[in-house]
Amino acid sequence: MQWKKLRLNIYSVITTARRCTMADKPDISEISHFDKSKLKKTETQEKNTLPTKETIEQEKQSEAS
Repeated sequence: MQWKKLRLNIYSVITTARRCTMADKPDISEISHFDKSKLKKTETQEKNTLPTKETIEQEKQSEAS
């Protein structure tokens, strides 16, 4: 009995996945009507800077000590 239920569940998942078509994807036609002038101007700020070569060397030396 449990195997029958499991097989039915798997079958329903497979058939549902097969029914998914391009119509299930969002409609992107609105992009062509998008007005970029309504966006606010912002300045990008770098938050995570990579350490310099000198900083890495100092950390290696302090770990070795």
